[in-house]
Amino acid sequence: MNMNSPEAPNDHTLQEDLQIIAESPLVRDNRDKLAGRTFLITGATGLVGSVLVKALACINRTKNYGMRILPLIRSVEKAKTVYGELWGREDFFPVLSDITAPDLNEKVQEISGGRPDYVIHCAAVTTSKVMISRPVETIRSAIEGTTKLLDAAMAGTSDDAGQPVFLYISSMEAYGDMSVYGPDTRASEERGGFVDPMKVRSNYPLSKRMCENLCVACHEEYGLHTRVARLAQTFGAGTLPWESRVFAQFAKSALHGEDIVLHTKGLSEGNYCYTRDMVLGLLTILVAGQDASAYNVCNMAAHTTIAGMAELVADKIAEDVCGRKIRVTYDIPENNIYGYAADTKLTLDSHKLMALGWQPAVGLEEAFRRTIASMKERGIS
Repeated sequence: MNMNSPEAPNDHTLQEDLQIIAESPLVRDNRDKLAGRTFLITGATGLVGSVLVKALACINRTKNYGMRILPLIRSVEKAKTVYGELWGREDFFPVLSDITAPDLNEKVQEISGGRPDYVIHCAAVTTSKVMISRPVETIRSAIEGTTKLLDAAMAGTSDDAGQPVFLYISSMEAYGDMSVYGPDTRASEERGGFVDPMKVRSNYPLSKRMCENLCVACHEEYGLHTRVARLAQTFGAGTLPWESRVFAQFAKSALHGEDIVLHTKGLSEGNYCYTRDMVLGLLTILVAGQDASAYNVCNMAAHTTIAGMAELVADKIAEDVCGRKIRVTYDIPENNIYGYAADTKLTLDSHKLMALGWQPAVGLEEAFRRTIASMKERGIS
């Protein structure tokens, strides 16, 4: 495919974000750490992975960085839905495999012609209902997949220069309940809160913690360059058609002109981050982060409850989108059939990442407006 073609031809909003990333000082000032490098990205048909892949492709096209991009995929059909505009491009090398496949390392080296310089592990279960209905598989996927990728990253290298940088994409949920330190405690990277191992829904935060510790262990014992990004709830342009998390549900309600229905009281409180800011945060950690360190990726100004976010969409955005007012209503079942996490109040602190030069630029209202514009342009409803 022509390298002059845009990465998101049917999504002007996403393409604008990709261009902003490509033109950023971060990309310009770190050519030596990006150009000619090979990137392996798991979870490449998810939101975080797909926007990251497209951003790297845009950097290649506009800056001639000559990077090799290896998205790890399990379904060619699904991947073509996400990457149709990139399929066949000379810098795009999809790896058809599962992260637990025994021949994963051989496939990666065969396709890339060597060893990746950067491994970004985005693959994870993200649907609360699956965490409740298939908790064993959620845990095994996290632990076994991360172990396999770490083993692949370390295989065959004993010198520091030959080892890749391994970035594990963790979650704000890894913090658990921070109220044990006081009602207004900010979650910074040096300590975690309480997670009850007797609650089945704890499988997600506990497996995230274990995978983080695996990364630290591999650095300590084998010298692997491991880093961790703890993402806030992330959304934005590029949201995929099958996305079911609350931000997508709220956006679709605005597009349809339908009332937003909450199945909880919406009291959970946390931070959010726009996709463009997230990608710049991950690239910052790759090129400037410290090994065996975790970094919160969040916009501290984008902080609200689920109910507050729903009211924002209903009061300030929906009418501009669909031409009519919508309301927030409540339909709360007696049992937690949707698998939602218990109500938490989590305030992330992103000063550690900001000290590396990263600054989030997109607030919560603009993030929703851009998300909805992107979905509308691609006919997602």
